[in-house]
This record gives sequence, structure tokens and C-alpha cells, in this order.
Amino acid sequence: MNAPTPRRLVALLALAGALSASLPAIAAPEVQQGAVSTANGQLAIRQEKFTLPNGFEVILVQDHRLPLVAFNLWVHAGPRDEAKGQTGFAHLFEHLVFAGSRHIPRGEFDKYIDAAGGTDANGSTNFDRTNYFFTLPSNQLEKGLWLKADMLGWMIDEVDSVSLANQQDVVRNERRQSVENQPYGIVEEALYQALYPEGHPYRAVVIGSHADIQSIKLADVKAFARTYYRPNNATLVLAGDFDAKEAKALVQKYFGTMKPGPKPPEVKVATPQITKERRLVVKDRIELQRVNIAWHTPAMFAAGDAELDIAAHVLGGGKASRLYGLLVRDKQVAQSVSVSQGSQSLSSVFNIEVVARPGASLDDIEALVDAEIAKLAATPPTAAEIAQARAVIETELLQRMEKVATLADLVNHYNQMAGDPGFVGKDLARYAALTPPGVSGAVAQWLKKDARVVAQALPGEQVLAAEVPTPPMPTKAAKGERESLNGHEAWRLKPPAAAVPKPLTLPAAQSFTLANGLTVIHSPKAGLPLVSASLVVRAGQGANPADKPGLASFVAAMLPEGTTTRSAQQIAETAAALGATLTASPGAEEARVQFSGRKASAREGLALLADVALNPAFAAPEVERVRAQMLAALAQVREEPAALAQAVGNRVTYGEGHPLAVHALGTEAGLKAVDASALRAFWQAHYRPDNAALVVAGDLTEAELRALVEPLFGAWQGQGAAPARQPLPPARPIAARTVLVDKPGAPQTALAVVAPGPFAGAPDTAALKVMNAALGGLFTSRINTQLREVKGYSYGVFSGFSMGRERGQFAVQGSVRTDVTGPALADLWKEINGMRAKPMGAAELNRVRNAQLLSLPGLFDTNGAVVAGYAGNWSSGQPLSTITELPGKYAAVTSAAALKAAQQHLLPQQLIVVAVGDKAKVQPQLQKLGRKPELRDAEGLTVK
Repeated sequence: MNAPTPRRLVALLALAGALSASLPAIAAPEVQQGAVSTANGQLAIRQEKFTLPNGFEVILVQDHRLPLVAFNLWVHAGPRDEAKGQTGFAHLFEHLVFAGSRHIPRGEFDKYIDAAGGTDANGSTNFDRTNYFFTLPSNQLEKGLWLKADMLGWMIDEVDSVSLANQQDVVRNERRQSVENQPYGIVEEALYQALYPEGHPYRAVVIGSHADIQSIKLADVKAFARTYYRPNNATLVLAGDFDAKEAKALVQKYFGTMKPGPKPPEVKVATPQITKERRLVVKDRIELQRVNIAWHTPAMFAAGDAELDIAAHVLGGGKASRLYGLLVRDKQVAQSVSVSQGSQSLSSVFNIEVVARPGASLDDIEALVDAEIAKLAATPPTAAEIAQARAVIETELLQRMEKVATLADLVNHYNQMAGDPGFVGKDLARYAALTPPGVSGAVAQWLKKDARVVAQALPGEQVLAAEVPTPPMPTKAAKGERESLNGHEAWRLKPPAAAVPKPLTLPAAQSFTLANGLTVIHSPKAGLPLVSASLVVRAGQGANPADKPGLASFVAAMLPEGTTTRSAQQIAETAAALGATLTASPGAEEARVQFSGRKASAREGLALLADVALNPAFAAPEVERVRAQMLAALAQVREEPAALAQAVGNRVTYGEGHPLAVHALGTEAGLKAVDASALRAFWQAHYRPDNAALVVAGDLTEAELRALVEPLFGAWQGQGAAPARQPLPPARPIAARTVLVDKPGAPQTALAVVAPGPFAGAPDTAALKVMNAALGGLFTSRINTQLREVKGYSYGVFSGFSMGRERGQFAVQGSVRTDVTGPALADLWKEINGMRAKPMGAAELNRVRNAQLLSLPGLFDTNGAVVAGYAGNWSSGQPLSTITELPGKYAAVTSAAALKAAQQHLLPQQLIVVAVGDKAKVQPQLQKLGRKPELRDAEGLTVK
């Protein structure tokens, strides 16, 4: 398992603006265990809604497919409810909710989630709401309600000047990481400021400005809580394996005594009118230019919203779309195209985003886009285009229902935005009713040239607002800072005990082998009519010849770009018509060709997968197009500080000449050296049935799978004798060092602290994972707690071990504020040395061990997760039983075993620090630590 990403991510757009779809009859058997019904061809979600006397809404969605319960709390407040001069307030408040409560001390909330085996624990803010969610094993129903109730009713009791200052630092670090130090981050902010006038609640990005975040006072926080964080302004969805009668009684127990607040003020804001095109140019630290063209469009579920949703798919909804075909495939002036109808409650935004290829003109791209919009406005889309859009959206909706976590959020979304938690049928009916002329008419009405904003992003120096100093962190709160909205109830101080757990089982898999040597791994999963599959081939980066780094990635990229019987456009159209996704991706040791879609499309989807993997054309025009895309993608790596830090770390760790030293995309010289014959030779040598496995999970029996697989893959034969397998050379033994890559003006330093690590199958793997969970793998880990929660240096810093068949790496990754790069590294070293110094105490061991053990069912709760697990398992050479044996191995980990793993695998003398940041500010800090940094460029080469 990889280290988790920082938890409280900002969601700028609504959850399901693009969820709606038409619903042709869904031919799938109804599964009574699940909450999703397909009776009579109508998609529906079984749910029950009730309201407590204090106004608290509760929606129960019983789904007994897995022993899990999702707890999804929506507070009906977001930036739309912020006061003037307080941008980012709702999002800052989201952070404060996790800081502690009257009955749960600061820092303990997430620890309870870990110890209970929680997954999907997070919160997010969009313009219209703030949500808080986690999923627990079903025997922890009462504990989940205890936690959620204290978050809503008693968090304000513990908010003081210390906790407020800490979270202001964290949120400002998040802004630096996700907006200012992220390619195009400031461009999106400028776009919204041009779309909306001063005073409109959607004008600022959700995260707000440094000045506004820092200006928020404790009194503001209390006032916001009194108005919005009350039971009559919140809705809880429980989705999963529980008894409704028991759940109702527990909801009343934990939420019933909360006092309702005043009715929040109604937000009435007119949609702003743009009557003359607004144009802006934004300079950013980017390699590739980008253009955004955006319009105000009808609010969510209003007339025209569905038509523009379909129009977005027709124009830029994937590789089969018009603009992708025109700009990326035909004219080859764009690196990527995306189009969306971002639906919100007050006003939606239709956004066309095109990243240009090097040397392409944004003006020329804009002219091509304009012509395509005019064409769609004048001539209705074809029936096939609308059918493709509907199929894609319907599949995406079904996939959201696969996890109880996303199912719960979908129900909450419909409840707030449509006033009906069972709105899914009506939502889909909008799409069944629309017509091609209706789509064309909506485009003509709303996407006019004089009613839009055009933002061009060009390479250059950023222009940011004046620096807002970070005040010293207060060490102690003043008397009288805290207050309560609800009375203290002493019984809440004691966490409720868990009920008797259900047996912990993981999805098992069986395998069989075709006569040609292809391994087929199958994990059946009845429920929703969905199937996922991955053809895994041991043909990754490690197989690249020395003179052609990037060849494996090039071959994988070419697979969906044409076969002997289908063009790239035909492949894309076939996948879209199925409502399926088809992707090919390279890895360090393997490549994967993946399909995901409805059971009804499994036959055609697997046939398409087989065609692209077994019959690639490697046509010369497509080779040149993909080469240009990969060269541009290499430039994009240089834009992204975190990716750049990891790439440079690999180069230093493995050393020149090692296949894993350069980026998986290769080098400019290497890519230019590849031709069609080299691509075909690599494919013939490595894409063989005896060097591959097909992994399938979902609503297919073994008999059904065999009937599909044998005709499609049975005749596959390798080209000649299998090549002699060359093992990867080891990472070279190295001494600790510090590498600095200059990124002038960067507001944060991206860090990658890396070293060689153990391979898959290491006997102490379970102990290693438990140890790492305590060190840096969990949100509550020592590293993240110290650097984020205690010091406020970072939005999040995490560690993890990646373990392959012949490679292994330990890495700590995250970004810290530029001016505290040195202190952050000093703290990091203290935590690593502390992990090696003495065994964990019983409480910490039990928490982090349970976080690995009890969370396992929640980590294998979708077809895609099961496929990924078994595909990685096969690629790394492990037996099928490795996954189902995980519970026993985790349960057996002791503190002594974890300490031994730390002492054997956390070796400070091997750790390489890569810092990507402002040299003028960072280098003196590194030197103060006694580390004279090596200077390297964005390619990872030494600067002389």
C-alpha cells in the first residue's frame, strides 16, 4: 500500500454535476443485498429519510454487500455562505472540525478512526456545502455515530486561538501547494475572478486568499458555528450493513439532545451577466501554454443543464470527442482537452480547457474551438454521439454506487441539491427526454462569444498578492476563549464499545491457465452489473534497453492508438459506445491494459482490450503523434515540483545507466531514437501469453469468464522463443546526500527523501507496513502530526515502501513552507531516528496495527481495487494467497518485530534528500543543518 495523500482536499466543483445520464433498460438481475435497485429497468436507490425533532435529517441506505458502514455528514454551508472579506472561511472551518471536540481531545478523532479500521476518512468543501465522511466496519456503528455527533455538536467547545492559528497555517500551506506551487493553479483562480464580480460567493476559489484566511478571528468562527453548524442545517447519510431499527435508536441517542439554531439566512444571488467577452493573460511557472474558455450556464438541474452536460461530452468528454479528435489527433496542436459543465446551485460554469503542444498558437487553438462550437450550435449532434455520452455517464453513475462511501455521498448530494434523496430516477429521466436539437439549441443559447471569459496561461513569473506574514504560533489559549452550543454530557466521554465483528474475509481469487500459457485470475463479485479487467504484462520500465529509455512507456501508449483493424478514433468510439474505459499504462516492472464497464459490455470490452494488446499497428503517423505527446509530457514533469523531486530522487538512487534511473517517460534523446521497428520488436519480445496475466473481477461467474476469454485470447502466440530474462541490477549502494533543484520564487519546497528498500515477498513485510503506518503512512503518523498538526509547516507529509519483484524503495514525500525547509527536515530526522530507537508502546501499536488489519475489507471494496491488488500481486511474483493471508500476518505483528523492521530498513546513512525549491532561501537552511547540497537541474543532472 502506498502512503495516503493529504486528507482534507478542496473540491472546487460539485460532486455530481456530470453524474446524470439517460437510462436505457439495465439488463441486470436485482440483488436484494444491495441498496441499488434495477427493477423494471429503472435505476433506484432504496433509502429511508426521517427528521429528528431538532431538525436533524437522517437518511438510511441499507446495503449488506460488505460488512461496512459509510458515515456521510453534509453541513449545508460553503463559500456561498461566507461574509465579505472572509474567502476560504468554510474550508478553514472544515479543518477546525477535525481538530477536537468537548468529549474527544485534539488529535484523537483520527486515531479512533484508525483503530477501528476506518477507510475513506476525509472532508471536503465545495461552493455549496461541506461534507465529512469515513467508512467503518459494521460492528463499529455506534462508535461512528459517537464521533460524528461530537464533530457536529461539540467541536466548537475546543476551538481556541491555538487551534485556530494552527489550522490557518495548515490551510495556507494547502493554498501554497494546491494553487501557488501547482501548475495552472493561479490560472483557475484568475478565471473565477473574471467570471464573477466582487461580492459574488463563487468569485474566489474555495480555499480563499492568504489575507482573508489569516484575518479570520475566533469570534468569526464562533458566529459561523452558531449559524450553520447546528442539527437543523445538517444531514447524515448512513449507507451499508446495519439494522435500521438499531440505527434509528442510536441516531436519537447521539444527535437528539443537540439544540437547533436559527434558520440560516437564505442565499439569493443573481447569475451575473457577461455581455462582452473578457480576456486575460496569466503568467505562471509552466512549460506548456493553456487556454480556458468559460461561460455562465444554468444552475444544477435547471433547464439546459442536462443538454450542456451532454454537449460537454460531445465536445471534450474523452478520446472519442470532437475537440480531442480535432486538436490532439488531427491537428496535433494540443496535449490535452477537457470540457465540463460544472453544475452548482447558484450558477454553473461551462469550461473548455486545452493544454497546447510546444510551439502551438493559443489563438489558432481558440479559432478551432470556436468553429467546433459554432458547428454544434448550428447542427444537432448525432444520435451516436448522444448515445455515447449517455453510456459513459450511466457507467460512471453505477460505479459511484459500487462503494458505500460514494453511494452515501451521492444520496446526500441529491438530498441537498434536488431536495430528494431518491432523485436518481428523475435525474436520469432528464437525459432520456433530451433531444439532439435541444442540445444544439442550448449550445447556441449559452455558449456565445460575447458572454464568455478567455484565460490564456503563458510561461513566466507569477504575480501573486503581497506576502502575508505567518504570525508566531501561540503557545497557550487565553481564559474565556471557549464556549458551547450544547450542554456537556459526561456519558459521551466514554467511547462506545464495538459490537461483535463479522469474520474478516477478503475477496478470494482463483486462477487457470490457457494452453498458450496465459494466466487468468478471477475474483467473482456479485452485486452491481459491473466488470473490471487488467491484462498485466511483465514489460515495464526495467525492460528498457540502455539506449532507449522510455521504450516500454512508448509501446504502452501506442496500444490504444490503432490496431490492424481499427483506427485510434474507432477504438475510442467503440469504448465510448460501451460506456467503458480502456487505458494502457506502464509501470516500473509491468505494463497494464485495463477495461472497466458494465457487465453487458464485458464481451465487447474484453474483445477491444484483446485487440489493442494483441494486434497493435504501430502506424508511422500515430508513432510521430504519440512521440510528440510524450516529449510534451516530459516538459510537464518539470512543471510539477513533487513529481520532479521524485524523478530526481530516482536518478540519484539508482545511478546513471540503471533502467529505473530516468523518468518512466524516458529522455528527449531516447524518445527521438525510437521508431516503429523498435516499438514492434519490444512488443514482440515482451507481449506474450506466457509473460502475461489477465485479472478480472466483477459480476461474472467462472463459466462466463471462460466462455469470454478462450475465444479472445486462446489463439494468442508469442513471436518466437521467449527472450532470456535479464534481472534488474540493484540500486547502487550510496551514502546519504542532499540534492537541491532550484525553482526560483517557489512558495514551498517539495521534498522527496528516498532510499533503496526491500522487495515484494520480504518476510517482514507486514511488520514493515505496520511500522510505516506509525512513522508516516497514516494521517495520524508521527511525521505528519509533527509537521502539519504541531508545527503547521505543511499540508501533509507521508512515507511509504513500494515493493516490486526486483525493486524496492522507501520514500517520504510532501511539501513544506519555504522558510521552514531546514527545521522541517530536522524534525523529520528526529522522527525517523525515534522510530529506530525504541519499540512502540502498546496503544500506538494496537492503533496502527488495527489501521492496517481492520481496514482491509474497505480497501478491496470495488472491482477496480480487487483487480489492482491481484494484478500487482502477480506482477511482483507473489502467490494468490498473499492477499487473503494479510489479516493473519498483520495480526501477528509485535512491537519488537516493528522495531526490528525499522532498524533494518530505515537506514539514515542511505537516505537521499531531494529538495525542489527556491535555492536562494533553501540553500542557507540546508547548510545550517550541516548539509552541503548538490545542485542539479530539472533533468536530475549535476549543475557545474
